[in-house]
Amino acid sequence: MRFVRFQHNGDSPRYGWLHEDQVGEVQGDLFGSYRRRKTTIPLKDVRLLAPTIPSKIICVGRNYVDHAKELGNEVPKVPLIFLKAPSSVIADGEAVVLPPQSAQVEHEGELVAVIGKRGRSITAESAKEYILGYTIGNDITARDLQKTDGQWTRAKGFDTFCPFGPWIDTDFDPSDALITCRVNGQMRQLSSTRDMLFNIGVLIAYISSVMTLEPGDLVFTGTPAGVGTLKAGDVVEVEIDGLGVLKNPVKAE
Repeated sequence: MRFVRFQHNGDSPRYGWLHEDQVGEVQGDLFGSYRRRKTTIPLKDVRLLAPTIPSKIICVGRNYVDHAKELGNEVPKVPLIFLKAPSSVIADGEAVVLPPQSAQVEHEGELVAVIGKRGRSITAESAKEYILGYTIGNDITARDLQKTDGQWTRAKGFDTFCPFGPWIDTDFDPSDALITCRVNGQMRQLSSTRDMLFNIGVLIAYISSVMTLEPGDLVFTGTPAGVGTLKAGDVVEVEIDGLGVLKNPVKAE
């Protein structure tokens, strides 16, 4: 099943579900007890929003060996985690804004796990029970600031630096899915989720040993090799086979 967050005819944002090219409202708590209404609204008539409102966005650095090597970094022995600001979230179709502080903003296409229920000290074996589904993310990064700062908060945290969506897929199999990233139609990144250094179960276990995961939280699982610079006027697309396409234009501030 695919869940969305949407607006229709200027109404307040609400959750819905997709069936073919129709949207139906989800009444109740998406992360608890809910009821699906009939799919009566054409998808073309709604505005899709970021599909959840996360209390936190946990990201994993250097989780693909080739990406670690392309930036001249050592391969981590345990998951390398960092946070993105919730205020950096934008939806599919919204613009990534290049900040004047950076001259080297880059794309990082990723698979994203969406947490479905509260959990702490989760085992790798039980991680699936805590995942509502999966979506597509782009961990936009000011690479020059990342290098000069040492820590990554500023480089990863600018407004618009966390596009994700367009929906949450509860049936997606993350074990061996092709991830591609294109800029203006040209391929930049191409890899499979099977190439992750640490799989999703291990990531959930490691992260939840540090912090409680809440419903709606996001886990960005790392990006493969091929990251590259974005400039104003570009259109960046991250596609994951079986999951869909996340597409965002790029503009200067």
